[in-house]
Amino acid sequence: MELRTAASPRDVKHYTTQRLREEFLIPQLFFEDDMKLVYSHIDRIITGGAMPVKKELKLEAGEELRAKYFLERRELGVINIGGAGSIIVDGKVYTVEHKQGMYIGKGAKEISFASADPEKPAKFYLNSAPAHMAYPTVLIKREGEPEEGVVIIKDENKVELGSLEDSNHRTICKYILPGQVESCQLEMGMTSLEPGSVWNTMPSHTHDRRMEVYMYFELPEDAFVMHYMGEPSETRHIIVRNEQAVISPSWSIHSGSGSRNYTFIWGMVGENQDFDDMDGIAMQDLM
Repeated sequence: MELRTAASPRDVKHYTTQRLREEFLIPQLFFEDDMKLVYSHIDRIITGGAMPVKKELKLEAGEELRAKYFLERRELGVINIGGAGSIIVDGKVYTVEHKQGMYIGKGAKEISFASADPEKPAKFYLNSAPAHMAYPTVLIKREGEPEEGVVIIKDENKVELGSLEDSNHRTICKYILPGQVESCQLEMGMTSLEPGSVWNTMPSHTHDRRMEVYMYFELPEDAFVMHYMGEPSETRHIIVRNEQAVISPSWSIHSGSGSRNYTFIWGMVGENQDFDDMDGIAMQDLM
């Protein structure tokens, strides 16, 4: 497990491009038959990827957590961006298709990941946060019929915003949030931009009560997203490519413009689960 420390905005304004990337960019999340985990001191979020191909991958606590098992004091959100796979939680097998997700509550002891077809392996993207109580483990689907242990994303949590004229026509699909999938502090979702649209989260905002991680995907090899971060009066940028993630502190804006349309997964942890609790930044105030 890789460790990342927190950073002061007073220091970040002096970082070089390379230092910005070292501190905030996760350049590779998915390795064949392996698991990548990055533990950030910013709200203690763990971001990672599991890509089982020929073998099952088990989620271990590691020395860094000083825990008997990974979710002894944590909760976990997962979204699969690859082929069909399965997540095994304390012996129960959940089939997780492309763009389906899971919330796994505090106290689950044994968690492992597998792919249905090694030629089309699953890619499980992970966000984990400290938790003070246990909420039910559920499979999350974008559509279908509700059943025990399965949550279907509500229509009101599939929000179409923006326009092609403003280059930001997009759909926000909220997976984990109060009123749909309960958690202690973790929220997760996915935003997809339509062809011809390239801007996300602009006008930009900050939210001092929680931090965020963006993971960009569905980008061709020669495409990229210019991810903007920093204080509104001291903005910086990081070039992000397919299946890379950016850690965003609570004091930082987090928006982007791509060389083409793309999709990204957002995960938030911190003080407040109110999705709309944001401090908007007027376009003319960005510097």
